[in-house]
Amino acid sequence: MTAERPVAIVTGAARGIGRATAVALGRKGFAVALVDRLEPELRAATAAVEALGVEARPLTGDVADFAGTQALGRQLLETWGRVDVLVNNAGVSQPKGLLEITEAEWDQTLAINLKGMFNWCKAVAPAMLRQRAGRIVNISSVSAHTGAGFSAVSKFAYCAAKAGVLGLTRGLAKELAPHVTVNAICPGMILTDLTTHMVAANTESILRSIPLQRLGTPEDVAEVVAFLATVTPNFITGEVVDVDGGQWVN
Repeated sequence: MTAERPVAIVTGAARGIGRATAVALGRKGFAVALVDRLEPELRAATAAVEALGVEARPLTGDVADFAGTQALGRQLLETWGRVDVLVNNAGVSQPKGLLEITEAEWDQTLAINLKGMFNWCKAVAPAMLRQRAGRIVNISSVSAHTGAGFSAVSKFAYCAAKAGVLGLTRGLAKELAPHVTVNAICPGMILTDLTTHMVAANTESILRSIPLQRLGTPEDVAEVVAFLATVTPNFITGEVVDVDGGQWVN
């Protein structure tokens, strides 16, 4: 079976930015494979994409698991025959600073936030190169530029991983050219399940720091992903787009 539509993979798709991105790509006509470890939420997100009248497939897996990711990639290619867009969104927060974090926690933070992107790029880039077409969008964070601000959910380990995502993006943009584009998005303060509690305690001070005077939504990021996934003609690769309401204008 080969998908009649273009195919997108979205990791961390069960909720937040990942779910919004899967829906946005579904609206653009993509068949969407949604990857996550959270099975009940993953099923609900898959149903939301299917409600748009497009194919959607839930893939339960841990992006940090190299062998498991390669197997999921092969399974998807056997089923749909191609992959046109990969959105590397899966990530975890890490609120502990240097004096509190353990080695295992450091390793897990990098394994999910950075190695997971390598794992999925490794799984699908060969197919994109064979197709002579493909687009990869990696979700980083403004923390990659700034370090952890006073309102940040995560501290230095997360910042290090997300900075690594920018290096991975720029390196692969050159390595996979001219047929595959690779870009990154750095969200700022986005209101998700992860940030809601922290934002509630600091809303006034956070809003004062954002020129557009509102918090971001998952849909704000998803629309930029959809643009990078579909814009034609496309002359954009190796770029980093901040989606932060102007909070970190530089």
